Amino acid sequence: MRTLAFGRTLICFALIWLAPLATANQPPNVVLIISDDHAWTDYGFMGHRFIETPNLDHLARCSALFERGYVPTALCRPSLATLLTGKYAHQHRLTGNDPAPLPSMMGPNASREEPEEYRHLRSQLISLVDQQATLPKLLASKGYVSFQSGKWWEGNYRRGGFTEGMTRGFPEPGGRHGDDGLKIGRNGMQPITDFIDRAVASEKPFFVWYAPFLPHTPHTPPKALFDKYKAKGIESDHIARYYAMVEWFDETCGELMQHLDRKNLTDSTLIIYIADNGWIQREDSQEFAPRSKQSPNEGGVRQPILFSLPSKIRPGSRGSQLCSSVDILPTILHAAGAEIPDDLPGYDLMPCLISGDPTPRQEVLGEAFSHDIADIDQPETTLIYRWVIEDRWKLILSYDGLAGRSARYHSRDDIRPQLYDLLSDPMETKNVAADHPDLLKRLSEKLQSWWPVTERKVQTEYIK
Repeated sequence: MRTLAFGRTLICFALIWLAPLATANQPPNVVLIISDDHAWTDYGFMGHRFIETPNLDHLARCSALFERGYVPTALCRPSLATLLTGKYAHQHRLTGNDPAPLPSMMGPNASREEPEEYRHLRSQLISLVDQQATLPKLLASKGYVSFQSGKWWEGNYRRGGFTEGMTRGFPEPGGRHGDDGLKIGRNGMQPITDFIDRAVASEKPFFVWYAPFLPHTPHTPPKALFDKYKAKGIESDHIARYYAMVEWFDETCGELMQHLDRKNLTDSTLIIYIADNGWIQREDSQEFAPRSKQSPNEGGVRQPILFSLPSKIRPGSRGSQLCSSVDILPTILHAAGAEIPDDLPGYDLMPCLISGDPTPRQEVLGEAFSHDIADIDQPETTLIYRWVIEDRWKLILSYDGLAGRSARYHSRDDIRPQLYDLLSDPMETKNVAADHPDLLKRLSEKLQSWWPVTERKVQTEYIK
């Protein structure tokens, strides 16, 4: 696998010089790869000590690599909805994974069957996608066919505008977040490769949404991969299984990229990679550790972002430049020659990816909500954090919207503003808020200018 990846690396640099004229008059194919519950540190190309990801390492070498990439919300449904719509969670309103449980669903005597009223709330959430100009719908205007696979919360794949897909969707059995779509990767890649073959045969540009349930729990890797990481001296079985799951995911990415190679599609395909949110594996259980999934900390929201289009994009690390997942949709639309809606908050990065110039992004912004959505029309109701990164500085503000099942994941012992110097303290170990009152005030004002919050209380100690 490593030899093949190295050979493809040489090819990717050659294609930059040999392929531009071949794709000048047709839009590129688009493949969006989204891993699930994956820490920003856990790749070979990010320097992990044990985890091996040869295929993603190859993709990184062929890509514009943003090592300081971010998702605005560290929970799968809102994060995926941001990729789908190009909007922040408070804009698309899918701020959590599920509706808040009804009183009748709580307590020891609660029925295991969801009440009809609750199922109606699920339907209301799914209907939000009908109101959105989603990526598949926008690409359809340029003749794209599209395929959904993997994690997908928003009902049947057709509701998102995909022409083909795997998820039957709620209210079908198992339709909460993927049903048949969750088989992709774990059970092979044939549904995607067959779709690509059909698209090529019909001479249509294609878009693939590959969001496998990997390395997400259950951590059930192939035995050979588990044994491999145990042999590296990993004492915790839980950590060894998680590491093995990451490599298993990488193997599936290799299968996808090899199929593009075999079909001579690599130079004309825009591949973008990101994870939906972070994950820090506990040593003593299969669960995630604090300050990762659902949190505004780097372990939850930081994600490397890769953009590869060998015929156009200059590969190389973008160093300390910032990138947000809200930038992905407008960048794809530019590459496809599609109209970019005026109401999108992200940047079209394609001109900078082609030229190698710095991007216009000077800051990234984000938000965290409770796992369950209490009020579709009032996102503030369950707001628990907002955060902003500017250059080296990161400010996290805490709010009083914590509710329900999220409580055990968010400590309320200290809800004062948190300020970190990420370049000297990337693991956010030292809160320096008390030392920089003027910076706190300015960054707090920037958050309020971005999204004016009026109903939720914020802890204001240190903010003068």
